[in-house]
Amino acid sequence: MAITLRHIEVFRAVMTTASVTDAAAMLSTSQPTISRELARFEHLIQMKLFERVRGRLRPTAHALQLFEEVQRAYFGLDRIISAATSLRQFEQGQLSIVCLPVFSQSLLPQTCRCFVERFPNVGISIVPQESPLLEEWLSAQRYDFGLTEVDHAPQGTEVTPLMLLDEICVLPDGHPLLEKAILSPGDFEGQSFVSLSATDSYRQQIDQIFRNAGIMRHMVIETHSAASVCSMVREGIGLAIVNPLTALDYAGHGVHLRQLSLSIPFSVNIVRPIHRPPSQLVDVFGAELARQAGLIEARLTALIDPQ
Repeated sequence: MAITLRHIEVFRAVMTTASVTDAAAMLSTSQPTISRELARFEHLIQMKLFERVRGRLRPTAHALQLFEEVQRAYFGLDRIISAATSLRQFEQGQLSIVCLPVFSQSLLPQTCRCFVERFPNVGISIVPQESPLLEEWLSAQRYDFGLTEVDHAPQGTEVTPLMLLDEICVLPDGHPLLEKAILSPGDFEGQSFVSLSATDSYRQQIDQIFRNAGIMRHMVIETHSAASVCSMVREGIGLAIVNPLTALDYAGHGVHLRQLSLSIPFSVNIVRPIHRPPSQLVDVFGAELARQAGLIEARLTALIDPQ
């Protein structure tokens, strides 16, 4: 007798409910059937999966390890079911977008809101991903388009510039440097500073600027994302330099923006695979992105313009 999916299903039900009775109810079968199938499964794999303690089943260490593998398989099945459901529900069109995580938190939410209002039956799938996987996936024609900071076209794609901005300084309420409209490297001397992680490319650029200027900051915290940095700044832990999109999300909520006297470029580019079928929906979404980019640039200018 071979192991069947039914054995796995019974094992998962017992692990999930911690009870033969509840597992039977979950699978719409009888308690004796569950007990019998579970015993067969243990016999087939030649491994004890449960200890019987006071009428209850207690999973062994082997059962816990096996359950992890079973769960991974079910998660994969759930993704397949979810994908099928999406395809069924969005028969009138679907957009697939891959982007850097920062764009899934800023820029895309505003764009999607306006787009969905116009096309409520179009499904949008957004997958945050870091480089270089992002560019590889676009080269493989897996997505309708992407948003990245890369200004060169990966193989099989074309790049269109969307925005070119600068990194800006974010400060908490009451910080003494709020008296200045533009901050220079010297203003950061001895200041408590919240930084991105050491592997971040912007962190490396920022550190190099301060090394070249001979400026010593008081490095208080480093964290992996600009959103986390801004949250730390909002709590008054220190000041920071981050991308303008994330900074705008926090502006007016305990966080203030100031322009830097030097330029640390932050670019946003649309990347479109050239071998996917043409889509009018992609063109419309791209136009809405461009409109939102213009609104963001205008808002940013109003907040940091010293005039």
